[in-house]
Amino acid sequence: MSTSGFLTRHLARPLYFTLVLLTTVFCLSLLSVAIQDGGLSALELVLLILYAILMLWISASFWTATIGFLLLAFQRLPGERVAPTAEPVSGDDFKTALVMPVYNEDPERVFAGLRAMCDSLVATGKADGFEFFVLSDTREPDIWLQEEQHWRRWSEELGDRVPLFYRNRVENTARKSGNLADFCRNWGGRYRYMIVLDADSIMSGETLVEMVRRMEADQRLALLQVPPVPVNRSSFFARMLQFAGSLYGRLFVAGLAFWQQDTANFWGHNAIIRVRPFADHCGLPRLPGREPFGGDILSHDFVEAALLARAGWKVQLAPDLGGSYEEIPPTLIDYAKRDRRWCQGNLQHARLILAHGFKLLSRLHFAMGVMSYAASPLWLLFLIATGVEAYFKSLQQPVYFFGYNIMPIWPESYVVEMTTVLWVTLALLFLPKLLALVLLALDRTEAARFGGLLKASLSVLLESLMSVLLAPVLMLFQSKFVAAILLRTSVGWPTQQRSDHQTGVLEALGAHGVHTLIALAVGYVTYVKVPDFFWWFTPVLAGLVLSVPVSILTSRTSLGLSLKRAGLFLTPAETEEPQVLHRLEERLAEPSPAIAAPVEAKAFWIRAIMNPRVYALHDVLLHDEPQTRRRRHILEGLVLQLQDEGEDSLSLREKRALLSHREGLHLLHTRLWAAPTLETQSHHANG
Repeated sequence: MSTSGFLTRHLARPLYFTLVLLTTVFCLSLLSVAIQDGGLSALELVLLILYAILMLWISASFWTATIGFLLLAFQRLPGERVAPTAEPVSGDDFKTALVMPVYNEDPERVFAGLRAMCDSLVATGKADGFEFFVLSDTREPDIWLQEEQHWRRWSEELGDRVPLFYRNRVENTARKSGNLADFCRNWGGRYRYMIVLDADSIMSGETLVEMVRRMEADQRLALLQVPPVPVNRSSFFARMLQFAGSLYGRLFVAGLAFWQQDTANFWGHNAIIRVRPFADHCGLPRLPGREPFGGDILSHDFVEAALLARAGWKVQLAPDLGGSYEEIPPTLIDYAKRDRRWCQGNLQHARLILAHGFKLLSRLHFAMGVMSYAASPLWLLFLIATGVEAYFKSLQQPVYFFGYNIMPIWPESYVVEMTTVLWVTLALLFLPKLLALVLLALDRTEAARFGGLLKASLSVLLESLMSVLLAPVLMLFQSKFVAAILLRTSVGWPTQQRSDHQTGVLEALGAHGVHTLIALAVGYVTYVKVPDFFWWFTPVLAGLVLSVPVSILTSRTSLGLSLKRAGLFLTPAETEEPQVLHRLEERLAEPSPAIAAPVEAKAFWIRAIMNPRVYALHDVLLHDEPQTRRRRHILEGLVLQLQDEGEDSLSLREKRALLSHREGLHLLHTRLWAAPTLETQSHHANG
């Protein structure tokens, strides 16, 4: 290692954390000077504590982006590339599994994405080193049967060239982490590495091969995370996030890699993992107590990275690897729903910060995971405390004469100091956006990939304005989520909405009506009681008052596509579409396999099981389980209930039970064939 490399490696973290602490202390001193007047009250102390915590969070983000900017600007590290330093490895001696855990996802999108990646791998000439797995935890009968038919179609087409395996778990114990654990127990011994994907993940063949090569080059590397770039959504909201993720994200990723080094984090997907150490060290316990803080660990990825680091393995981030993509929620409401899922898992990490044996940086990752959602209620408390403090200040009557002074003593003004605090805070929040534009100004080729410097600048301006409007809404959403979790309300494991769709008026009113009422009430009280503070508070109030129309407007795909035609919010994935994304579009355009005659969605699984080919495939894929006489009678009763009362009389669990056991499945199939008027009977039972 060179002297510069040694210094960079050993001084990176001290430098980063020193900058974060100094910035926080500086901002805290500004606020302290601004609010103190005749001593420090209890409320002012609360303000200082809240501001200190929030500024630590903001400063950490700011310096991550700033360091990333310096690295990209002076080392000329491209934002997206694949840069092998040696010949790609051969898969003759070992196999790499590409595993995609799915839960009630769109089967057409799942298998089209896998086929696009497979096509890209075949183009590299290294596809023989990889095998694909669809690890299904799907509970919905319709989706379960469609998954099997898509798997049969693609596995027959691929043949032995690239094996594609499928299994559906009997019970989805421990959710995604349990799904991966089940894979490792049953099939992990066959593979040296596994590349973990989400249902919306897309990765190029070149990147997949390079990931394996890097793992082979460093035998102590257990996990390599490749940052995914958001793509493929068309709504105004999603296009803003895609643009921000593509332009600003590279700064943050480069900065994260600088100070995380060999103790990086796992983001849950688009990462390669060495199977043996993962199986040895990453078994996750159930946390004591009941949900939401006890039970299964939901945000398992942070914990698995920490366990690998604790065992002495390297966990790294690859800022220079491109060809890694994901899809994001299309609307503000869907984005908030996804946040609700993640919030509970991240807050669980508060119990792990002081757990035995973890490295200091892993504890910091846990704390940052908690803070990513705790920041919103802390900002809300800070705003409330600031408003109360402003109200009390307004009640104080100034005293102009003291003692024997003949001339009046004018009260001291703190407008300059408070203005300075505001501008410094805004600078820390928005400077990374300007630094990203500076990078484009330094690289015309890269600027062209974002539509040119002028269009990119307009996009940044519009995205910043919209961020100001959306931030208060997300603050209230996340504050509500945190409060619900603290009140011990569990979120469960709802399916994500991934495809483009638009928010209706009723949906927007249901989600944001309370936000609007809160803003109107708070705005009125503030304007009447503390009019001077009201004008400082208007950016927050404006976002909440306009939340309903903004949510509807930003969900519109027509507006998103109009902005695309105007050259705004363009990303490199659009101006120079990668081949793997083009193949995904082609695969999605292909006709789906014919599974059953078109009927109402609620009767699909019944029609499907009547099809002998569907029935035979489903039967052969079922797990062998011993049957008791009691279970046989239960299954027979469910079939009779289906015949007599219709399929709506069965719960999801009962429908799955009929499809999960061979005896029940055989009975169902034969009874359906013997009573072909079942659908008519079902309509009569429901009508």
